[in-house]
Amino acid sequence: MSVPLTENQIQEALASLPGWAFADDAISKTYRLGSFTEAIGFITEMAFACERVNHHPELSNVYSTVAIRLCTHDAGGKVTEKDINLAGEIEKIAKKRR
Repeated sequence: MSVPLTENQIQEALASLPGWAFADDAISKTYRLGSFTEAIGFITEMAFACERVNHHPELSNVYSTVAIRLCTHDAGGKVTEKDINLAGEIEKIAKKRR
């Protein structure tokens, strides 16, 4: 079972994840891509990274906008190191697409 992080630990981790925010027991970020196709490509590439670590975000897609929310269900829906690590992987994917 994953261990929830404290709010201080979360804020420290988010300092290295630009645009990510902590609220309502989750970390989240919204990405705006150039088109619907780019947004779907981003989601598809992200899906492979999520499968590799067996951790899956809540996703929303409207045209070229992708909203991502991360928390760990087996930790009571709180933020854990798994979420921070996955956010970092998502950032790497997003940077490749810029």
